[in-house]
Amino acid sequence: MIRKFSCCLCWVLLGLALAGGLWVLDRWRRLPDPSVLKRADPVTTAYIEMDRAKAEAEGRKARIEWQWVPYGRIAAPLKQAVVVSEDINFFSHRGFDLGEIRSAIEKAWEQGEKPRGASTLTQQLARNLWLSPARGWKRKGMEALLTARLERSLSKRRILELYLNCVEFGPGVFGAEAAANRYFKKPAAELTPREAAGLAAGLPSPSRWHPGVDSPAYQRRVERLLAKMERAGWVLKEL
Repeated sequence: MIRKFSCCLCWVLLGLALAGGLWVLDRWRRLPDPSVLKRADPVTTAYIEMDRAKAEAEGRKARIEWQWVPYGRIAAPLKQAVVVSEDINFFSHRGFDLGEIRSAIEKAWEQGEKPRGASTLTQQLARNLWLSPARGWKRKGMEALLTARLERSLSKRRILELYLNCVEFGPGVFGAEAAANRYFKKPAAELTPREAAGLAAGLPSPSRWHPGVDSPAYQRRVERLLAKMERAGWVLKEL
């Protein structure tokens, strides 16, 4: 009886594994092709379209600020601040920071919560371009597949350029150039280290944290990020 049950369980597990493999293969074929982004810049993003859809549903006009600029017209301090704040191992991993993932799982286990954080810049870019903030396993699976394709298709420099131009730095404010103009009345090329830290510090929650807000927690995060940037001066050599 036990042997028969074990045999049935093996077949069930094999079937699940096969179904999972077929799902991955099917999704892989249907995914957007990141290789087109080697030379072409995106004309919109999933997050921008979500903002527009929300505004339309509320009967108002969407206020989207977004202006694309090439990598060379974004100040090095902002590139450094974003890498130090969001993905310190960006230049050494292939899309997934296994050490950070392990730490996030261990922390979640200790606190009895679901794992959070540990997303690399590439994973965040995949979400911003094509997905949503939803936390379901299906979205996570799509994110993982797109992350792998981004890393396989594009250079680290291009991934960082795309990220800096697409990420939300405040409500309706997308990309480095729009953020620099909105909060500091200057182009992204002229951002100082403190201004860069002010933008990068708000990335975990751009709807609440951005330059100009009166939030002690946000201000403390800015100061901590500035200190980290000083200790991680080596990042500038990678840029």
